[in-house]
Amino acid sequence: MNSRAGQGMSDRTRSAMAEVLAGSPRRGAMWLFFGPAVIASVAYMDPGNYATNIGAGAGYGYKLLWVVLAANLIAMLFQGISARVGIVTGKNLAELSRENFSKPVTIAMWIVSEIAAMATDLAEFLGGALGLSLLFGWPLIWGMGVTAVVTYAILMFERGGFRPMEIVIGALVALIGACYLAEMFVAPVDWGSALAGLTTPTMPDARALTIAVGIIGATVMPHAIFLHSGLTQHRALTSDPAQKARLVSFSNREVIIALAVAGMVNMAMVIMAASAFHQGHAEVAEIETAYHTLTPLLGGFAAAAFLTSLIASGISSSVVGTMAGQMIMQGFIRRHIPVWLRRVITMAPAFVVVWLGVNTTEALVMSQVVLSIALPVPMVALLVFARRPDIMGRFAIRGPVLWLAVLGATVVLGLNFVLLWQSAGLPVPGLVE
Repeated sequence: MNSRAGQGMSDRTRSAMAEVLAGSPRRGAMWLFFGPAVIASVAYMDPGNYATNIGAGAGYGYKLLWVVLAANLIAMLFQGISARVGIVTGKNLAELSRENFSKPVTIAMWIVSEIAAMATDLAEFLGGALGLSLLFGWPLIWGMGVTAVVTYAILMFERGGFRPMEIVIGALVALIGACYLAEMFVAPVDWGSALAGLTTPTMPDARALTIAVGIIGATVMPHAIFLHSGLTQHRALTSDPAQKARLVSFSNREVIIALAVAGMVNMAMVIMAASAFHQGHAEVAEIETAYHTLTPLLGGFAAAAFLTSLIASGISSSVVGTMAGQMIMQGFIRRHIPVWLRRVITMAPAFVVVWLGVNTTEALVMSQVVLSIALPVPMVALLVFARRPDIMGRFAIRGPVLWLAVLGATVVLGLNFVLLWQSAGLPVPGLVE
């Protein structure tokens, strides 16, 4: 993937990027560098988010919106740092880990990251297939087959470089956003309660904690942290510190814009579920039930928009997950396998889940909990490298940025510990079962 970094751009675009980095003023200069964060943002709108957000909204109304906001802010910070590392070092996070950690640590990190990648693809692939199955009335296995073919076809765009892939992914992100914007006009939203839920942290009971950890896992994604550093490492090569500083500045702005959009989509998911299901249908916790319940409550348009966004989410995030899986394998163990084989390997758990008859939405939610438990691996590694002057030079993070990042990682680690404590059947002080 990285070897084709210069492809997919016209000579005019490359020349314009060089002029901007050299300091020439240009209207809309930031948009020349727009793309990596858009691709990474797909990970924050994948079907796992649908499962956790529906459970949050239906079961607890607007009360867990603050969790979505907090998770999105943490995601912005870590995606920005990941992009910064790729720009400054010219290496992705997996490559830096292989070069700086011992072999046993590197292998352990690779195994955990591969498990996280497979859990990611389980949610993404099942979500897209489920959307197709519900929209067209197909058996789930047919939806899985179509999703597999479509995602592989989109992956072929990468042969033309990163620009064609960014355009395709950007179009799918726009479709997801448009669907949820339409939902907001249809759902009977209590905006006062939504604002209170956004600004007032509360944790009603132990089940809410499980959903909250799932939201963190579905929002701050391990593979997205790995991927973003790879998307920026060769995008606009320069050894000049001033030019690197401009690149980092453009990247930070893109991260804020792209992840703000992803955050608003996630909030819209919770708001829609809270508005439609919490009063009278609080038991709705599955994507299939949500779809069938939406039709009589909000009409066929709302239900169709919901499924359209789910399909776009499943397909786009499955593509991005495959890209991240390739990068993780290449970075940690210097192995590259054909894209079709990577797809077969990562699709296998989804077919096993369907074959065993596991509840689809339950599988999606649990996959997000797995991701949350795996998340400390890239988060901690990223902080280790980003703060080291011998690796980052003058771009090493320090001061408020470093302390905020440490706080964010601590929050995630703390939630993971509480979830494991709860899973062991031990009571969590202050929470009602």
